[in-house]
Amino acid sequence: MGNYKLTVCYDGTRYRGWQRQGNTDNTIQAKLEAVLSRLLEQPVDLAASGRTDAGVHARRQICSFRAETMADCDVLLSALRSFLPEDIGAISLEPAPPRFHARLSCSGKTYVYRIWNSEAPNVFRRRYMLHEGRALDTEAMRLAALPFLGRHDFAAFCSLKHSKKSTVRELRDLQITRSGDELRLSFTGDGFLYNMVRLLTGTLLEVGLHNRAPEDVSLLLQSRDRSLVGPLAPAHGLCLWDVFYETEK
Repeated sequence: MGNYKLTVCYDGTRYRGWQRQGNTDNTIQAKLEAVLSRLLEQPVDLAASGRTDAGVHARRQICSFRAETMADCDVLLSALRSFLPEDIGAISLEPAPPRFHARLSCSGKTYVYRIWNSEAPNVFRRRYMLHEGRALDTEAMRLAALPFLGRHDFAAFCSLKHSKKSTVRELRDLQITRSGDELRLSFTGDGFLYNMVRLLTGTLLEVGLHNRAPEDVSLLLQSRDRSLVGPLAPAHGLCLWDVFYETEK
């Protein structure tokens, strides 16, 4: 039984997220598993570095699976590419060490949230960027981002109301950059809670619109109260940008 590492990218616009669901096959995981199972003539169970929500995209998502096959990886990759829909791309496929697991072996991720900050429309990127026509104070947003850095309890920035799992995460880097009318928020951490990046973004947008003071952020972290933070930013502006493993450093 071999262990394999599959790297994919996808446009999440028309899918109901990554995770396989019992009431629909319209998920990224379901599409990939269906094609792999047919090609390998055996059930394939994919593990991913993390689950992206409905409408969220991925530039580099890492998956792992086990299969009994003698097929060459390059041949299998070529076949996989030919059968996948055009909005799911197979980037690479390679043998993985026996103990490698896409989620459990993951040491960090980067998510990028993109904002088109102009009154003028950008029709060609509307599926991948939030359109915010009002002026955003990027310096205030950068100031508000500082308290998020480091290891904190991000319970206030999680949509799961009742979870026995720890809500402590380490946010290693948070960059807010502007290129013309495009604003990018780049989050790098050891892991992210459900809706965490979108809630952080919604809160930072409130600061950028001067609807919340930058110094409020520390109080929000301490509160652990989801109802006090900003709105959930729309899914389509978010992209899983990169995934990291200790062996890659």
